[in-house]
Formats: sequence, C-alpha cells, structure tokens
Amino acid sequence: MKPQEVQLTLIDKMILQSYRSMVEGLGNYLGEAYEIVLHSLEDFQHSVIYINHGEHTGRKVGAPITDKALDFLIKFSENSSKQETYYSVNAKGEPLKSTTIAIKGENDRIIGLLCMNFYMNISFYDFIHTFVQKETLTAENDSATETFASNVDDMITSTLNTVKERIYNDPAISSSNKNKEIIYDLYNKGIFQIKDAVTVIAKLLNISKNTVYLHLRKCSNHKF
Repeated sequence: MKPQEVQLTLIDKMILQSYRSMVEGLGNYLGEAYEIVLHSLEDFQHSVIYINHGEHTGRKVGAPITDKALDFLIKFSENSSKQETYYSVNAKGEPLKSTTIAIKGENDRIIGLLCMNFYMNISFYDFIHTFVQKETLTAENDSATETFASNVDDMITSTLNTVKERIYNDPAISSSNKNKEIIYDLYNKGIFQIKDAVTVIAKLLNISKNTVYLHLRKCSNHKF
C-alpha cells in the first residue's frame, strides 16, 4: 500500500501542535546528542514542522520526509505496532540509533510522526555532561526538589517536611510566625488545592483546622 498524504482537520492540526512542547522538552532533557523531529503527513515535501538539534542530519523546518519514514508508514498501516526502532547513518556516514513513532489524529488516522535520532559518535564526556547537575542544591533551594510519592498523603507530608525544615532553621522568622509562614509557603505551592490537605496539614503541625483556615484567609479569599 502506497503511503498517502493526509488532509488534516483542525483537530489534527491542534494535536500536532501540542507535540511541539514534547519535542522541545525531550530535546532539553536528553541533550544535544538527540535530534527530535516532528513530521506532519499533510505535505511529504515539507513534512518537518518542528525539530530540535537538527545539526545531526542537517535538517531544518520544511525538510522533506525520509524514505525510511515512508517505509514505516506502510508497515504501520499493515501491523498493530505503531513504532519502529532501528540503526542508520546520516549523510556524513555517522551512526545513529533511531525511533519513529506514529501520531494518530481524528478517526484513528496516522497524521504525523515523532522521530528521535541518537548521535552515537558523541563522546562519553559530552553525553554524561548533559545529565550532570550544574547547580548545587541546598536546603534553602527547595524549589529544586521534586516530591515523588505513592499517595497524596505522603506527597503532602514530604512537601510539608521540606518547607518546615527550611522555615524552622530560619532565625529571621520568629517562633510564633513559623506555622503561618509554613502555611503561606504551602499555599503558594498549590498544596491546598488537594482535597483534605487542610486536615492533613493541621494534624501534622498539631494545630486546629480553624487555625489553618485563618492563615489561608490572609493568603486569599478563595475557599478551600
């Protein structure tokens, strides 16, 4: 079956547009060794609509679809699997490890492709440097800390403990204001948008729910 260009609906275009942030995010996370490409199947001659680190294949926005991608479109139409991982080389003969993933739109049609190409000639030093933390994390910089928890209560507790440690160790905050500052901080982090957060926080701080609400009213007129 010969692959055909697809006439995109408005919904299809919005779906592809939403993948731009994924391309940018993957590029930022994985680093310069990875080329991330977003293809639209509306125009094979200018299928690349977004690309991150295109220097590995010399492509830019507006570049055409590849012969390999056309082959995969045939495979995707015949098989249940909508992704393919393979090895290839760029125009300079440099090795790449690649993955092509189908993007579906309205009516279960394939409307685009997300492709990732890993430049295998990158030095180990340059590759690992991408994942080395560039800034030192400190207790004062809890914005750099992310809480990974198995349930909501654990997440609230962990976040509270991080905030509490910082505020309790801050001599500029008086003892009588520490709980208030903790609640302000948790409010700014959005913790009180979580159901039953007031109850959990009150229990952990050993104060009444009314006290928590009192501080929250000073933060905002929103009801929790």
